[in-house]
Amino acid sequence: MTTAATPLRVGIVGLSARGGWASLAHVPAIRAVDGLALRALTASTPASAAAAGAAYGVRHHADAAALAHDPQVDLVVIAVKVSTHRRLIEATFDAGKMVFCEWPLGNGDAEGRWLADQAASRGLRTFVGLQARATPAIRYLRDLVADGYLGRVLSTTLSASGISWGDITYPRKTYLLDRREGASMLTIPAGHTLDALQFVLGDFESLQATTAIRREQVAMHRKPDEIHRKTVADQIAVQGVLRDGAVAATHFRGGTSRATDFHWEINGTEGDIVVKGDAGGFLQYGQVHLCGARGERSELAPLPTPATYVQVPSLPEHGSHAFTVAHGYAQLVADLANGTSVVPDFAHAARLHRLLDAVEESAERGVRISL
Repeated sequence: MTTAATPLRVGIVGLSARGGWASLAHVPAIRAVDGLALRALTASTPASAAAAGAAYGVRHHADAAALAHDPQVDLVVIAVKVSTHRRLIEATFDAGKMVFCEWPLGNGDAEGRWLADQAASRGLRTFVGLQARATPAIRYLRDLVADGYLGRVLSTTLSASGISWGDITYPRKTYLLDRREGASMLTIPAGHTLDALQFVLGDFESLQATTAIRREQVAMHRKPDEIHRKTVADQIAVQGVLRDGAVAATHFRGGTSRATDFHWEINGTEGDIVVKGDAGGFLQYGQVHLCGARGERSELAPLPTPATYVQVPSLPEHGSHAFTVAHGYAQLVADLANGTSVVPDFAHAARLHRLLDAVEESAERGVRISL
C-alpha cells in the first residue's frame, strides 16, 4: 500500500540534468502524483549521473544495475532509447524489482516477446508507458462509445502527422531515421495511437498495410548540406476490420501538413465523434479535444471531458509533457493499491509489438494478416 507517508520509491534510468523526456515528463509527473517519490537516478555516464543527482537532489548511481539493487528503490523506470531497453531491463529483473518501461518495450517483435516471457517466468510486476489510454479525454471517449453514444460503431478513419519523420532532422534525433534503432514513426506515434484506437474501439481482427519511404534524404536543421539517410517508413497506411466488424482506415505521414496534423473520426448508427489533437500524430501527449453529434443534431458540438476523469489536476493538460504520464502513474499507484491491472504490462506490449510486426509483414508481402 502506497501513501504519502510510505510512497512508492522510484529510480529513473536516463534522467539527465540537460533535459530529455525523463526530465520533461517523468520528474514533474512523479512529483504531482500522491504516493510516489523520486529516490534515485542514473544517466548515460557516471559524470552525467552525478550532475543529475545534484540537480534533482536525489542519490545517483553509475549504472542501471547499481540503481536496480538500491534498497531505497521499489520501481525502476526505463526512459532511454529503445535499442538499450533489453539490457537495462535485464539488470532490473536480476534485482527482482518492478519495472516501468517507456514504449516501445523492445527493439522489434521478438525482443518484446522475450522481455514479456522473462517477466512472466520471474513473476515480476511490469508496466509500459502507453499513456495515451490514460488520457482523460481518451478514457471519456471510450466510455461514450461503450455507453452507446454512437449506437453501433460502423467505421473509423484517422490521419496523423509523424512530425519527426519529415524532410528535416535535429541533433540527437538522427537515430529516429535508422531502422536498426527500433524508434520509428511506426513504433512511436503510430504505435501509441493504434493502441489508443484499440483501447476505445477494440482490437484489430485483420489488417492490410502499405508503407513507403518517400523522403530518403533528410537534411539537418539549419545545416542543409548535412544529409542523413532515412531507412524507416514515412508513409504508413493501415486498414482493417475490428473485432466487432467495424472498418478502420488509418494513415500516418512523415512531417507536417498545412491542412491538419491529427484527425480521428468515429461513425456509428446513432452519431459521430471527431477527435482533434494539438501534438500531431503523438496522441500519447494527450492534448486532444472531442466533438460529437447524435440523434437529430446535425452539427458537431464540443464534448468537454468531465472533471471526474482528471486525476492529476495540478498539471495543465495543454503544453505539459507530464500530463498523460502523470495519469499513467496515478493508475499505476492505484493498481498496486487495489490489485488491479489497468496500466498495460509487458504482455500487453508484446501484443502491440505483434500488431506492428503484422503491419510490416502485410506491407512487405502485400497480403492481409489475421490477428
